[in-house]
Amino acid sequence: MQDAVKLVCAQCGQTNRVPSARLSAGPKCGVCGAPLAGAKVMELDARAHDKATRGDELPLIVDYWAPWCGPCRMMAPEFAKAAQAVGPGVRFAKINTEDFPAVSQGLAIRGIPLLILWHRGREVARLSGARPASDIAAFVRQNVPQLAG
Repeated sequence: MQDAVKLVCAQCGQTNRVPSARLSAGPKCGVCGAPLAGAKVMELDARAHDKATRGDELPLIVDYWAPWCGPCRMMAPEFAKAAQAVGPGVRFAKINTEDFPAVSQGLAIRGIPLLILWHRGREVARLSGARPASDIAAFVRQNVPQLAG
């Protein structure tokens, strides 16, 4: 049997099993057809956030932001560039802390923008403040050993 990873769909919350070799082919959710992996940043709601941070078997970096936050808005295109630079081995997502304050309260987030890298249900590392794409990509590669090479 092929190696496969579990990925939570950001749209419908369904957990999908994707063969590792197919991650770069743009896999889609078996229920709703939404993209599961790729260079695009996913928008999460509280339910999808909780399920993905606990259940994803690929590293997941989440941008905790709010629309009123100037540095958050400045960093958004840089986060998207980093997602393209890092590739399909890591999923990039964002969650609006104004719309879902319970998420930021539960994680003791004191300031935004904040990036948290998750892997297999555990918080791996945090990076605070607005950063350029190169810093974000370097942060991910530093904390995900299989990407360092």
